[in-house]
Amino acid sequence: MLAVLTAQFLSAFGDNALLVAAIALLKARGAEDLAPVLQQSFVVPFILLAPFVGSFADAIPKGRAMFISNALKLAGTLFMTSGMNPLYAYSLVGIGAAAYSPAKYGILPELFPPEKLVKANSLLEGSTIAAILLGVLAGGVISDRSVSAALYFVLFCYGSAAGVNLLIPRLPPEREEIALKTLFPDFFAAFMRLLKNGDARFTLFGTSLFWGTGATLRIALFAWVPVALSISDNKTPSVLMGVVSIGIVFGAAAAALWIRLEKVNRALLPGIMIGPLVFLLSQIGTESMAMMLLVLIGFCGGLFAVPLNALLQERGHEMIGAGRALAVQNGFENLAIFSLVGIYAALEKAGLPEKEAVALFGLAVFAGMLIISLMRLRRWRG
Repeated sequence: MLAVLTAQFLSAFGDNALLVAAIALLKARGAEDLAPVLQQSFVVPFILLAPFVGSFADAIPKGRAMFISNALKLAGTLFMTSGMNPLYAYSLVGIGAAAYSPAKYGILPELFPPEKLVKANSLLEGSTIAAILLGVLAGGVISDRSVSAALYFVLFCYGSAAGVNLLIPRLPPEREEIALKTLFPDFFAAFMRLLKNGDARFTLFGTSLFWGTGATLRIALFAWVPVALSISDNKTPSVLMGVVSIGIVFGAAAAALWIRLEKVNRALLPGIMIGPLVFLLSQIGTESMAMMLLVLIGFCGGLFAVPLNALLQERGHEMIGAGRALAVQNGFENLAIFSLVGIYAALEKAGLPEKEAVALFGLAVFAGMLIISLMRLRRWRG
């Protein structure tokens, strides 16, 4: 487990430092309005490759799948440092990330029994969020001094992660053969099986809305901070992004203590609270208040997402294999990210003031979480 946590930390650290560095690169070129498109270029591979990456993760030892994925991330960053269009280079990093995610989560049911999955997820999420916190801070601080130095730093992170991946034990693959002609039918069948299961359907919709919200908020902070706080550097939005991660760490820890799989409905209330907190964020004008609200948003997110991830892993492992289940989840989540970031970008292009755009976004998230919660409770009571 230590090798998995270390590799995940280094890989996630690189992911988040790279996001800030890539946005800083766009700003340096006078193309900061392309930041939402940058995020979309990263998630498109998750959507297009969703039928493939789950089977890829299940067909070989998951530690080796993680190694290959980090190698692709390293290649994309290398292309970015060499002058390739950041959108194209970031798409290659997205391919590596798409392949990485089913492997890193899918390995947990192979290492732990169901009763320990929430705690294992909490450890993995804690490692991830610590990496997000430190990664965005490092990316912001180094990018304000030198964008090139930030990109070379990311190269070091991905190279180190790939090296640690080789230390993960070679566990037997869940499925030893991949039949390319059956991948799309298999993926669709897996998607329909999960969608027909009440627990799996709940997790797909819930985590998709949560991660779509988080990704959109990360991009929005780079436009909201100069307007609301009158600060135009890369460090401040990076710090605020990291503050969300602090809240998620505590939320993930709280989930391990308070929420077991049989009590997963306890996660509904913190999920519902995310939207109103985003709305309140749009109304304030001080950095200290923004930090407080973002910590609360992260805390609610950790309490909501960690138990849902564990529930999907358990149901997916039972029904279709953890790797394929998580690939379906990734495709679903990243379709939500692509859509929500696209809606936010459309609001910006329509000329809606930044504060109003964030406020409207918060209300939309609240409505979505409320609908998901009501559907869940109606099924549970029925």
